[in-house]
Amino acid sequence: MTAQTLVLLHGVGLDRTVWEPVTALLGGRFRIVAPDLPGHGSRPPVPEGTTLGDLAAGVAGEIPPGAHVVGFSLGALVAQHLAVHRPELVATLTSVSSVCRRTEAERAAVLKRLATAEADPRASTAASLHRWFDGTDVSADRIRATEATLEANDPASFARCYRVFATADAEIGPRLGEIRAPALAVTGELDPGSTPEMTRRLAEAVPDCAAEVIPGARHMLPVQNPRELVTCLTAFIGRCSHV
Repeated sequence: MTAQTLVLLHGVGLDRTVWEPVTALLGGRFRIVAPDLPGHGSRPPVPEGTTLGDLAAGVAGEIPPGAHVVGFSLGALVAQHLAVHRPELVATLTSVSSVCRRTEAERAAVLKRLATAEADPRASTAASLHRWFDGTDVSADRIRATEATLEANDPASFARCYRVFATADAEIGPRLGEIRAPALAVTGELDPGSTPEMTRRLAEAVPDCAAEVIPGARHMLPVQNPRELVTCLTAFIGRCSHV
């Protein structure tokens, strides 16, 4: 039996390596496709004016039809865009630590972080690491690896991609009701940016979407809570594909 394809799309400023703790737990159950988003990792910087559609188009060619598509943070918005505009690619949709239809206060908070990313990338990196990892049991080696990934970004390209993350929920939000793939929205109980309330909004907006909140978890579920994430993910895909 041919293994099902699991597509893993990372968050802003990161790259495919953020999924290593998850893929280590999956073993050979799936064929894993974990591309770098445009402007990240091995990919060249993105130009001014890059959109959510551009990021989705930049990975669509690597996704075979009927894949289980999992997006984390910015990657979740990309996955949602694919589910709306390229539904043949998406058998199931999992949005991990996803924003959804930010309120005015939530948008003001992320625009403040965007301004920091544009003006002082080093300060943005430091703030992200504190927000993601303070008080967690994530290893120092993993935190240093995440810091190195963030610092390797082209500053202008990173800011352009961060702008997509900060604004594109307003673009994709009105289209979420068009998604026909079975969907799962999962976030951490203590995530201040992609909150449990946002996950519930997403589950209400997408027609066939369940919501899961992982107790005690923050934003970086693939790194902080890979085992719990894999349990949620494999149970969901199992229910959908009857395997």
